[in-house]
Amino acid sequence: MNIANYKTLIFDCDGVVLDSNKVKTEAFYKAALPFGEKAAQKLVSHHVLNGGISRYKKFEWFIQEVVSDEEAELNQLLESYAQFVKSGLFTCDIAEGLSELREKTCNANWLIVSGGDQQELREVFAARKLIDFFDGGVFGSPDSKDLILEREIANNNIQMPAIFLGDSRYDHVASSNAGLDFLFLNYWTEFENWKDYCQTNNLNVHNSLRL
Repeated sequence: MNIANYKTLIFDCDGVVLDSNKVKTEAFYKAALPFGEKAAQKLVSHHVLNGGISRYKKFEWFIQEVVSDEEAELNQLLESYAQFVKSGLFTCDIAEGLSELREKTCNANWLIVSGGDQQELREVFAARKLIDFFDGGVFGSPDSKDLILEREIANNNIQMPAIFLGDSRYDHVASSNAGLDFLFLNYWTEFENWKDYCQTNNLNVHNSLRL
């Protein structure tokens, strides 16, 4: 795989560009803790098992499957989660090799396609001086990755050949559905069975952005 041959590079955010997987996991736990330790642990397990899925879907699951509509209100959970996660996003590590990869692929279009909140991501990337790397845009929830990829391909913002750089099963599934190549990055992943998954699906794997 020669990364310089791609016209478009699409990056997940958490666990790929930012070391924010643990930040998000802790925020889910804290947001759900008012409903009890057991409920909070169930949400954390669901979150880790469904890496890359938006917080909206995860909290909807939490309300439907763990607590009741009478006990929990979606917007309150989302606000609580956002408060816990925001400070972590401003301080967590940025992946090594990002600047060098941008230079190596200077003719390619770069996008972020994340399960994170789109407005929040854009604020963080602007504040941390990362926004200019991603000339194709920074995109996130409430739109799903599948919807974002479909839309940006239709808009010709994603040009082929294109590759998705991700760290979760959903990243791979979404990229495959969109007809993209895929590279699994393992350095910050929370996907426990990633080795077996990557071997079964014959995926390229790398442990940094120094490609």
